[in-house]
Amino acid sequence: MSGAYIYALVTPETLAKREKRKHLTVKEWNTDAKGKTSWLDHLTIYDDQGRKVEEIEYANYGQKERITYQYDNATGKVEREIVYDYRNKPTRIRKYEYNNDGTKKKQYNYLPNGKLFSIKVFEYIFTD
Repeated sequence: MSGAYIYALVTPETLAKREKRKHLTVKEWNTDAKGKTSWLDHLTIYDDQGRKVEEIEYANYGQKERITYQYDNATGKVEREIVYDYRNKPTRIRKYEYNNDGTKKKQYNYLPNGKLFSIKVFEYIFTD
């Protein structure tokens, strides 16, 4: 599939945001009220296309949760997320189904053994 087709599915706004995030790593730090002690709270890593590929949340004991993102080459959308616990063991695998307009339709939640755990359905309601 050509790169032009992929970009046709992604809005210009999204492409502009991705351009700014190429090879970006964002670290979020917390500091105590006195400003003397700081600790890493959150880490987000973007790839060479500006897409989020990894997100790590930290607690005072270390890693709390880590999520990795895998993208569909044909659509450029997230097709799979793997959620890891504080021991870096997979706890949940999320797979997505999208509507024709690119919005999320369903999220399938699987256990690490591949068994379907739950399904989340997205509903979009527009009001004036």
